Amino acid sequence: MPNNPQFTNHLINEKSPYLLQHAHNPVDWHPWGKAAFDKAKLEDKPVLLSIGYSTCHWCHVMAHESFEDEGISKIINEHFIAIKVDREERPDIDHIYMTAVTAMRAQGGWPLTVFLTPQGDPFYGGTYFPPYAKWGSPGFIDLLNSIAAGWASDRDNILSSGLSITEGLRQHAQSTSPSGAMDETLPDKAFRQMRGQFDSANGGFGSAPKFPMGHNLSFLLRYDKRCSSPEALGMVEKTLTAMARGGIWDHLGGGFHRYSTDQNWHVPHFEKMLYDQALLSRAYLEGYQVTGSGEYSKVAREILDYVLSRMTDKAGGFYSAEDADSFDAVGGHLKEGAYYVFSKPEIEEALGKEAAAVFNYCYGVLPQGNAAFDPHGEFSGKNILYRAHGLEDAAQEFKKQAIEIQDILKESSFKLLALRASRPRPHLDDKVLCDWNGLMIASFAFASRVLGEPKYAGAALKAADFILGQMMPDGRLLHRWREGAAGIQATLEDYAFFIYGLVELYEATFQVRYLEAARVLADKMIEFFADQAGGFYMTAADAERLIIRPKDIYDGALPSGNSVAALSLLKLYAFTKKDAYQSQVEALFGCFASSLAQAPYAHSFLLSAFDWHLQGPLEIALQGPEGDAAVAKMLKVLYKHFIPNKALKFMPALKGAEAQICYRGTCRAPIGNVSVLEQELLTGY
Repeated sequence: MPNNPQFTNHLINEKSPYLLQHAHNPVDWHPWGKAAFDKAKLEDKPVLLSIGYSTCHWCHVMAHESFEDEGISKIINEHFIAIKVDREERPDIDHIYMTAVTAMRAQGGWPLTVFLTPQGDPFYGGTYFPPYAKWGSPGFIDLLNSIAAGWASDRDNILSSGLSITEGLRQHAQSTSPSGAMDETLPDKAFRQMRGQFDSANGGFGSAPKFPMGHNLSFLLRYDKRCSSPEALGMVEKTLTAMARGGIWDHLGGGFHRYSTDQNWHVPHFEKMLYDQALLSRAYLEGYQVTGSGEYSKVAREILDYVLSRMTDKAGGFYSAEDADSFDAVGGHLKEGAYYVFSKPEIEEALGKEAAAVFNYCYGVLPQGNAAFDPHGEFSGKNILYRAHGLEDAAQEFKKQAIEIQDILKESSFKLLALRASRPRPHLDDKVLCDWNGLMIASFAFASRVLGEPKYAGAALKAADFILGQMMPDGRLLHRWREGAAGIQATLEDYAFFIYGLVELYEATFQVRYLEAARVLADKMIEFFADQAGGFYMTAADAERLIIRPKDIYDGALPSGNSVAALSLLKLYAFTKKDAYQSQVEALFGCFASSLAQAPYAHSFLLSAFDWHLQGPLEIALQGPEGDAAVAKMLKVLYKHFIPNKALKFMPALKGAEAQICYRGTCRAPIGNVSVLEQELLTGY
């Protein structure tokens, strides 16, 4: 993001990469806080609240067009108090004002642009506004002048509107009261809704833009496990395969881009988010357990290896995101996808004609560029790599053996990766977020067992120890760490997601201290976030008082804190038998039952927790000498198969390896034979 050292505003001492991107705007930005609102009251001005994040493409566009423009900045500084918020640092603020904007306009997104009274009540909002009217959107200049004029001439109506919107938000937040037991047919209804939205031609759900929501696929795998639904499994396989072969997957460097702008996964929005890598690696690992597909295990490995190579701090925490935009040497400015796309001549020069012919055939490279869906002409003459043809097709086309084609593609990929590495790299958002790290820890821990890869367990251990050591002063979690300093009071998501990661880490390593840490944090979560009416608030009881105290259950790009809290507490109950964990989950289900009944499909992670609740966990106690080969073989069998609702304990013992399975209060005789154990798992549950 271009900076002008001539200007320095109040963001200059912040830690957030997003806020620092705007620290040299001519806009007199303030960070969120009492000082900014006191200034608005003192100067009798409305607040311009701008919410975004550092890897957001349209945030960059609006910043360049408007916030770096001295004329527009003059209007803002004269008539408004301007506040910048990093949505990833303050998801609570983002949630409240995103809800307000969607209530006003029925469409949300980032950058989020909201106008507030000095008391914080929202009275008008939207997302990206161009400087001048276009695409059916009002111009930002006209909007600023109109609101400034309205504030001067129609103040009472604006204040009344703000109070009315806040009251509506408050009523909505309080609408989650006990509404009866969850209907056991909800998973069936959710499946039917997913089936109705499934894109049978391309995989995924709905039309463009299409998001790769891993927890939806994980729910469908659980549904197939419970109901033996070939249709549900087919939806998962179609989607996992199509995404892995599409342009949304980085075929050279690994990792998934944020979403596809077209229906067939070809043209991505190029940012890479940590949470997508966590949720999708889990979905591919589970898909591998169910199908045995080597393609799925390969994708999972490459996701995790990408995170280790690019998104891991030396201290152990995982970074948040990589930008969609990078510097385009030809155009001389930031451009979406510039780092990732290639022209046909570039490929031929790097690989030579013969190897390039094979590579281009396999990855759909065309002389004119291959982005058929390119409404803004971003990728003219450029190619977004996708798997257009497989090895067998290429072998037939070029009259070679498949292994020869594979070798050519492998060598070509190394060369193009080196070429790409010579380009300016996209911006890396290097803040460490507790909640997203919890999801990533869970996936690394799970992968270490499914793939038999110790380095993944090592990554999970190091990240968990980092959070416990650096982001948990005085026994309470903090939300963000960057450049040696932790800060910002944790939200529900931080507790729920990190507890989830710790329990998975215990099952992968059997180090009891992680299970104990999960229990301690669960007790803190209940103490500070639980609502007596059921469920959990997003913010702690002693957190900053905002215009409302939000409480959310929607599983969007990220699962909600309540959904993950439910599964985490159910898993902890299986290990600890602490009744408070079970009763909290039952109250949560009762609180949100009516929300789920209205739109089961929108709560897929919660339905995975509900599946655990309905089926009951398979409690497996493994015992034997530590490091024993027979124990290792039993573990391999336990993770070879898809057993989503299991609670796995290990007890060191001098005698030979044994596994005892308990289900719904009945325990089978211990099993000392690996083949018998596998047969029991395949036929009994």
